[in-house]
Amino acid sequence: MRYRSSLLLALALPFSLRAVDTVPLSSVVKGLDTDREQALPGRNKNANDGPLRIAGSECANGVGTQTDTRIGIELDGATRFTALAGVDDAAPTGAKVLFEVIADGRSLWRAELKKGNAPVPLDLDVSNRTTLVLVTADLGNNDSKTLADWADAKFVAGKDGPKSMIPLSVSEPAVILTPHAPARPRINGPRVFGVRPGHPFLFQIPATGDRPMSFAADGLPAGLAIDALTGRITGVVDAPGSHVVTLRAANARGADAEPLRIEVGERIALTPPMGWNSWNSWAGAVDQEKVLASARAMHDSGLIQHGWSYVNIDDTWQGVRAGRSHALQPNRKFPDLKKLSDEIHALGLKAGIYSTPWVTSYAGRAGGTADNPEGTWVSPKIWKSADGKTLPWAIGKYSFAAVDAKQWADWGIDYLKYDWTTNGIPETSEMAQALRNSGRDIVFSLSNSAPFAHAADWARLANAWRTTGDIKDSWTRLRTIGFSQDRWRPCAGPGHWNDPDMLVIGKVGWGRRLHESNLTPNEQYTHISLWCLLSAPLLIGCPIERMDDFTLSLLTNDEVLAIDQDELGRQAAQLVVDGRRQVWMKELADGSHAIGLFNLAQTPQDVGISWAQIGLAGPMRVRDLWRQRDLGTKSEGFTVAVPRHGVVLIRIWPAPK
Repeated sequence: MRYRSSLLLALALPFSLRAVDTVPLSSVVKGLDTDREQALPGRNKNANDGPLRIAGSECANGVGTQTDTRIGIELDGATRFTALAGVDDAAPTGAKVLFEVIADGRSLWRAELKKGNAPVPLDLDVSNRTTLVLVTADLGNNDSKTLADWADAKFVAGKDGPKSMIPLSVSEPAVILTPHAPARPRINGPRVFGVRPGHPFLFQIPATGDRPMSFAADGLPAGLAIDALTGRITGVVDAPGSHVVTLRAANARGADAEPLRIEVGERIALTPPMGWNSWNSWAGAVDQEKVLASARAMHDSGLIQHGWSYVNIDDTWQGVRAGRSHALQPNRKFPDLKKLSDEIHALGLKAGIYSTPWVTSYAGRAGGTADNPEGTWVSPKIWKSADGKTLPWAIGKYSFAAVDAKQWADWGIDYLKYDWTTNGIPETSEMAQALRNSGRDIVFSLSNSAPFAHAADWARLANAWRTTGDIKDSWTRLRTIGFSQDRWRPCAGPGHWNDPDMLVIGKVGWGRRLHESNLTPNEQYTHISLWCLLSAPLLIGCPIERMDDFTLSLLTNDEVLAIDQDELGRQAAQLVVDGRRQVWMKELADGSHAIGLFNLAQTPQDVGISWAQIGLAGPMRVRDLWRQRDLGTKSEGFTVAVPRHGVVLIRIWPAPK
């Protein structure tokens, strides 16, 4: 049978003739959904695009969801809400779901239902209410993705009635956990740095503390020199070799010294790159002044003192090919890329650029190949090449990889994002060789969604590769990307890194209109903690000059960043998955371990680990890295209360005997 309602007959009448109207929930659920953990709600179908069927009976109208989902609706004059709630027949056997209806923060109705239960009718008075939230949730700490349906759901309204969903915000204070850096010098950043023989060397000593500060470096190899006022090491080292240097920083409050191992050889990017990329803030609205503004802010805000260094231009800088070599030149938004690179280098930072082996980039600008030897490019228009490829979003007949790489080196570029799909080995190999022959160390980063089957090739040819599609500032996307990286773990190591995409904290917007990240503060702590455990490249996506104190605090915690920059280069392993509790652990070069205790649930809960579970024997000394606070010695394990979608990030060492 199919569930029917006489109220639906009113929909056949002209709106202007009805004193009372019914508005199906399926007409309201569209477009906007910012507080979901699983699939988008299905309109007149379940969340898997199948029919709405409960206990063997099918309904043609309604909305299908998955646990854990909340749908927010502005009532706009609605007086009643009616529906049939139940677990969809396509859900797993034994599935249980909590259904709840909340109006203006007050629970009006709730039921715990199992698969096979007859649908439960509800008829609720919502007059004089402003908002309604429909909740489907797992019982306990499960993470079942169970299909749950609001069948034959509708509102009774007068003149107006609900029209669309509303975003559901979580009231959560942006608590700054990172302590202020001490006034005395503290040298931060990586403990290893790679450069190729005969190539330009640039390393800025990242050190916090009161200024003025003086710098020195003992044991520099021949060809390198340090600027004592800025802490900038420059020059060229001709011979391969390994050199252990002692970095020194001093001010009126004291002094600090730390080792740096300089590896002169074929490997660069021996720790994950840290910097900024223009796309998540400016997208196609980027220009030379916006890039320079973030470069200056990276220096002036003190980010440079914590190891942040790359300032990368993404898509839409490209103009046309020119000169005898037909190298790609910038458009009028970037009047002088050589000058821009020089200004970035003068700040102690490094410059990055974007390209693609396609004829045309994702944003419709000139790419790295063409169907003619001059590389003549016109505004995007789809056509077929002689060999049947669909252009311009495909590889052209003529490649300009070598001349483009040489041009980038002449401009002083230090980083390349190479963007297309599906990433191919021939194009990757060609560009890797072109960069190696350019005369400059240029970090080679592939984007996007590199096929896992060729992971060994990406590690051999590139310094980083995108393991996923694009990230967005939503909990669902962050969770889906971040907590699915474990299979890539064997591929990560010094010189080659798995890249789960850029950071989505601060102001983002992908264009001229920016907004504060939709991630809650706790979700942002999870974001940074997980990326550091994953040994991921850290690329800021917001305009640095518009960064608030909370965002800055996320990016300047040296004990957290040290987990990402650890010279051993191990990616964390996913050790425990207990419903919505997860524990990830990373081995570190000094023999200690970093552990992230994550709560993926909608409510706070305890998350714990025993030392035996992770193959360690206690007792262990425990330190909270975000708060930079010792938590004492724990003999058998560690358990802590973790907030909704939050994390506690700790580091453990064997306790002294």
